Amino acid sequence: MTCPHVPSTKIINNAARSIGITEKIGTHTLRKTFGYHAYQSGVSIGVIQKLFNHSAPSITLRYIGITQDDLDNVYLNLNL
Repeated sequence: MTCPHVPSTKIINNAARSIGITEKIGTHTLRKTFGYHAYQSGVSIGVIQKLFNHSAPSITLRYIGITQDDLDNVYLNLNL
């Protein structure tokens, strides 16, 4: 007896809808969100870069949605 093939995106979207999220979510969304939250939690961009198999930290930063303005704000918020 074989199990019916259920795409992972269908499972993810059903789970999202069950908690009130109506936007479509896929595995790519989860991957990017994982990277963003790991970075915000203090995980080195180099570590995230290796996890995502990116060739440069700048690619990883762009991928997870960290802009140059976000990086510049780190310095501005230090009140030096």
